[in-house]
Amino acid sequence: MPEIRPLRPYRYADTDALPSLVAPPYDVVSSELRESLGERSEHNVVHIDLPEGDGDEKYDRAAGLLKQWIDKGVLVRDDEPYFLTYEQTFEPPGGGDPITRRGFFALVKAEPYDTRQVLPHERTLSGPKVDRHKLFVATGAALSPVFLLFQDPDGATPEPIRSSETLATFETDDGIQHRLGKVTEPAQIAAMVASIEKQPLLIADGHHRYETTVGYGAEMDAAREAEGAEPAPRGGHRYVLAFVCEGDDPGLVVYGTHRLVFGLAGFDRDAFRADAEALFDVEDYAGDEAGLQDALAAHGEVGQSVAARFQDGTTWLLRLKPESLERPPLKDEPEVLRGTDVVVLHTALLEGVLGITREQQASQSHLRYYKSTEKALAAIDGGEGDVLFLMNGTPVPQVRDACLAGEVMPQKSTFFHPKIPTGLAIHLLDPDEEVARVDAP
Repeated sequence: MPEIRPLRPYRYADTDALPSLVAPPYDVVSSELRESLGERSEHNVVHIDLPEGDGDEKYDRAAGLLKQWIDKGVLVRDDEPYFLTYEQTFEPPGGGDPITRRGFFALVKAEPYDTRQVLPHERTLSGPKVDRHKLFVATGAALSPVFLLFQDPDGATPEPIRSSETLATFETDDGIQHRLGKVTEPAQIAAMVASIEKQPLLIADGHHRYETTVGYGAEMDAAREAEGAEPAPRGGHRYVLAFVCEGDDPGLVVYGTHRLVFGLAGFDRDAFRADAEALFDVEDYAGDEAGLQDALAAHGEVGQSVAARFQDGTTWLLRLKPESLERPPLKDEPEVLRGTDVVVLHTALLEGVLGITREQQASQSHLRYYKSTEKALAAIDGGEGDVLFLMNGTPVPQVRDACLAGEVMPQKSTFFHPKIPTGLAIHLLDPDEEVARVDAP
C-alpha cells in the first residue's frame, strides 16, 4: 500500500504576499502570463519553476535562485513535520454556487506504477518529462505538487482538515479563496495515514511530475551505489510532493477538456458525418453557444456523447449507438474504458473515423487541447481547425475504475478544476534527509 508521510516543506515567509508569489502549474502558464507573474515580484515562484535563459543555463539559474531565497530567508521551514492542509473556494467555470475543495499536502513515496501503490489514469506526453527532469536535477527540489486522490474508509481526514490551525488565507486574481492550515498532532496524523494507506492512491493531475520523481529517485540511488554508498530508501529524493484529496469529496469536480482537430488533408464534413453515423446517432444542434455545454451534458446523461463544431458554426451532438460498444473499433477496448466519453472519442472518432493514430495523438499531431469552452469555440470559429470536439467531464468513479483495473485513458482525459498553485510548498529531494516516521495509531 502507498506510503504517506508528513513533510517539512519550504514555504514563503511572507504569507501576506502569497497572491504575488504563487503561480499556476507550469503547464498552463503562457509566455504572456509568465511575464506578468514575473513582474509581480522578484520572488514569484515562476522565476524558479519556469526559469528564463538560453538552453540548459536556465535550469542552473533556477537552482541559484532557490538557494539564494533560502539563504536570505525568503523561504523558510518549520522544525517539525506536519500535514499542510489546503482549501480552495471557487465558483464553477459555468457559474453556480461556490464550491470548497479540501485536502492536504504530504509526501508520498514515489514507486513505479507496477507496484500498484500509486496508479495513473491517463497516458502522458514525452516533452514535459524531459523539462521537469532537468529542473529536478539542477534544483534538487519539487516545486509543483502531484494531485492524488484517496479513499478514507475510517473517515479520519475531514475533521483534522477543517479544524487545522490556520496559517494563511488569501485571494488570487481568479477570485479563488485559499486557506492554508497545519495538522501537527501525532495521533491525528497517524489516524489519517492509517485510513488512507489501506488502498492505492490515484493520480488526478501531475502524471509527468510523478513519473519524473520515480526516475529521479532511481537515478540518485544508482549514483550513490556507484560511489560505494548505500541507497537511501527513505531519503527525500524518493518522495513526491503531493496534494491529496478524498475522491468522494463533493468539492471534487471534473470538467471536460475539448479537442480541436486541425491540419487533416482533404477533410470532408459530409464524408465524416456518413462514417460517424455508422457508430453514432448524429443530431443537429440548433441552440445558441450559451446553451451548448448544458445540451451536451443532458445528452450525455443518456449515453456516451460528444459535440462536434465546425468553422461555419454548424454543430452536431453525437451519441454512441449501444450496439457500437460491441463492434470494431470499440469492442477491442477494455470493458472498463469503452464506455467512457473520452475513449469513445479517441478510439471511435479520432482514430477510427479520422485516422489520427495513437502515436499522432501522443505527439499532439492534428490535436490541440482547450480547457475553456469559450476559447475552444473562438478557435474553431476563427478557422483554426477542421472540427472541434466538445467534451463532458469524466466522472471520478470512471477514473477510479480505470485505475484499479490497471488501465489508462487517453491524454488529458480529465480537468480537475481549479488547479493547485505552485509555490505553496517546496520539497527538497535530499537523499541525506530521511522523511518522518509515523507511529501506528
